[in-house]
Amino acid sequence: MESPQEQWASTRAPSSRPASHKSTRSSPSARSQQSSRTTEQTPLLARDDRSDDGREEEPRTPATTSLLRTLSGSSGSGKGKTPIWKKRWPSILALAILCVVVVMIMLGFLASEGIEEYAMQAADFRPTKLALDGLVDQGANVHVEGDFTMDASKVKKTSVRNIGRFGTWIAREAETGAFDAHVYLPEYGNVLVGTAKIPSIKVNIRNGHTTHISFITSVQPGSPEGIRNVANEWIEGRLGQIRVKGKAEVPVKSGLINIGKQLVEHSMVLKGGDVPALPHYNITKLNIREAEGGRKGMGADATIVVQNDFPVEITLPSVAVDVLVDGCSSDKQVFVGTAETSQLEIKAKSDLQVNVTGNVDHLSESLTEACPNSAKSPLDAFIGDYMKGEDATIYINCCTFPDPDTPGWARELLKGIQVPVPVAGKQMGSLIKNFTMADMHFALPSPWAEPGTPEASPTISAVIVVDVGLPHEMNFPLDVNQVKADADIFYKGKKLGKMDMSKWQKANSTRIEAHGKEGPSLLVQSDIRKAPIEILDDDLFSEVVQALIFGGKGVMLDMEATVSVGVKTPMGKFAIRGIPAKGSVPVKRSDGKSRFDALNVAVGNLSIVETTPTSMTLQVHVNMTNPTNYSATVPFFSINIIVNGTVLGQALIKDMNVKPGNNTNLIATALWDPYTNSGAKGKEVGAEMLSQYISGFNTSITLQAHNGTIPAQPGLGNLMSKYPITLPAPHLSHPKDPNADPTEPDPDDDGREHFIKSATMHIISSTATFTLNSPFQRTTMFITHMNATAYYEEHPAGVILYDLPFAVPPGLSESPRIPVDWSGSSIGFGAIKKALGGQLKLTAFAHVGVRIGEWNEKIWFQGGKIGANVRF
Repeated sequence: MESPQEQWASTRAPSSRPASHKSTRSSPSARSQQSSRTTEQTPLLARDDRSDDGREEEPRTPATTSLLRTLSGSSGSGKGKTPIWKKRWPSILALAILCVVVVMIMLGFLASEGIEEYAMQAADFRPTKLALDGLVDQGANVHVEGDFTMDASKVKKTSVRNIGRFGTWIAREAETGAFDAHVYLPEYGNVLVGTAKIPSIKVNIRNGHTTHISFITSVQPGSPEGIRNVANEWIEGRLGQIRVKGKAEVPVKSGLINIGKQLVEHSMVLKGGDVPALPHYNITKLNIREAEGGRKGMGADATIVVQNDFPVEITLPSVAVDVLVDGCSSDKQVFVGTAETSQLEIKAKSDLQVNVTGNVDHLSESLTEACPNSAKSPLDAFIGDYMKGEDATIYINCCTFPDPDTPGWARELLKGIQVPVPVAGKQMGSLIKNFTMADMHFALPSPWAEPGTPEASPTISAVIVVDVGLPHEMNFPLDVNQVKADADIFYKGKKLGKMDMSKWQKANSTRIEAHGKEGPSLLVQSDIRKAPIEILDDDLFSEVVQALIFGGKGVMLDMEATVSVGVKTPMGKFAIRGIPAKGSVPVKRSDGKSRFDALNVAVGNLSIVETTPTSMTLQVHVNMTNPTNYSATVPFFSINIIVNGTVLGQALIKDMNVKPGNNTNLIATALWDPYTNSGAKGKEVGAEMLSQYISGFNTSITLQAHNGTIPAQPGLGNLMSKYPITLPAPHLSHPKDPNADPTEPDPDDDGREHFIKSATMHIISSTATFTLNSPFQRTTMFITHMNATAYYEEHPAGVILYDLPFAVPPGLSESPRIPVDWSGSSIGFGAIKKALGGQLKLTAFAHVGVRIGEWNEKIWFQGGKIGANVRF
């Protein structure tokens, strides 16, 4: 019989089948004599029943034999052999320890920081619906729906990610019991924002699997005051970031394993784009009307579409708010009126249409009165920003709830919250459709005004007509009862000056209803009086003057004004300031006539009011035609009278009013003082000019402004001096012969007035008398001496040398008989004798001394075609 060693050894030889099937078990005697070393046939666990019952074991299958061989050491039996399990116990212990460690790691991961870190980073909950299920006394029931997913790719640490995926794959599902979740704000004194009661939730926690969750939670608000503080900072834009901490004890189990309550705390920082902003909105309809339902003041109906990008469904009760605007100080708002909404049905991710009704009973003084150190009121500032296209801000003070069933916590929570709402401005440049001025009246400043003061500026009076386009939203009675404006004047796009109409002027208005494509408008008319004009660009003004005087057409001045109007509305009287307006004012020239011919100047009633040895002050009545549509008031105006470049005197105007069309009996004054103005040369030029003038020659004078032309505006006078005007010396109108028939023209009249009207020659007495035509109405002048020669067809007829003064009274007068030395043998004297008893035409040339009051001058005179009667 083969030994056991030989048997196990044989099994090591290559064979297609295990050799153990061919071996037989050893006898009981052999088994009782085993050694400390076991064989491959020895089982790991002793089977005592084999020796107890004495039965023979069943034959082993090949798989059993192979497993025994694998678990056994080297084959062999015999005495002194130890059991295999004693020899392999380190491997068994290591395997057991490894299994225990894996289980501990799994449990540690599920119940320690590992699972917390994995769960916090991998868990992803996307809400799909948030609906208010109802308001209760202590809070609100909120229906929450969403999708829960574990996304391992969001876990930063590789070890946590790998272990987490393995552990959640093993666990597959996790279920939380009901718990309370508390939300705090650590940076605001750890104020409690609210508490949510979360029911039991079961989710699939394997990576990539999504579980749809739907549950109803009861939300109880925390500290109202703390919530309001945070809300106000968020609304005011001062909430750059906010730290939120959530805390809950969550009972967790996975399958049959109850992990127990886990304290979960998690903080997150919301900053920048993470903090949701106020939703966008658009005012799609606005109607301002009279108040209804017996209320005073005005009402407004508005429709606002609010963009809702959130999965939120809420039914909000009716809300009433106060509406305010900025006051005089930036930290104070002024009450305007109230607004109220109906019940709102908010649908998830659907734009919300809000219908708002507002009422303004009256406007308080703090809203309409000008602020300290300012010309504008809070209402002016608000309307001004709006009309300039800038955002105007209104403030909503929340809230009151008309519905008595609204819980008290909601009233307490929202009480005192103020929401600034920017109202997108509307460019109102076209609000003023037209801005024109008519019946303009210009006035120069008083000569006593101090230069540089408002009183020293020229002024304008006119009728302002403003066509105000009314927005379609304004459907209430509106009446304008006063107006004022500040206007900038432009010429060819450059700023010429300013017109100050800062004083309130009475106005009236007429509403013009909409017609065709034109909307409704308000035609405002106001008479402005003495609005100062300040010239800012002298060179540009020079261009305007040049264009008016020398150009063929008028000029177009553009005006940009800031208009303020006083209005009367159903809510009271107030002013709206700072309305922008634009318009053009054509400044027309006269018609196609010459700029001087169109004036039709006629000078008469000349009188001397004052004389000195070198000067005369003359007063004349002027008739003229103003070819423009503008009137003017001239309190004082001085202009130099120049002949051949020499200043001979000044023409003065005081308190003259010129109206459009014919102007009669305008009084002007001229100071004739050549010597004082230009010395000996002036005296010489003055005498020559007077000689030519009284002789009927075509003389001209130049009028030129100077620094003193307008005493209060020396700069304006200096500017005007660049444009001297040369015009013919005006003809003096002489008094007519009272005995003459006014309907019959003088056949010898050549259109000019002559100083010597006619002469009578007395041949026997060798004397002559002259009929003189004085241009003066009340002044008597004297001829102090005369050296004259009479001519007939250029042949001398007689000479007069006379040194006795004689008077020439106003109007027509006859001189005394003046001795004549006849030229006896001359052709001229022969012609006189032939005309005895008749008349002939003579010419004369004389040097004459003239005295008027204290003034004396020597001039020459040349008269032509003087009608001379010849008598014995």
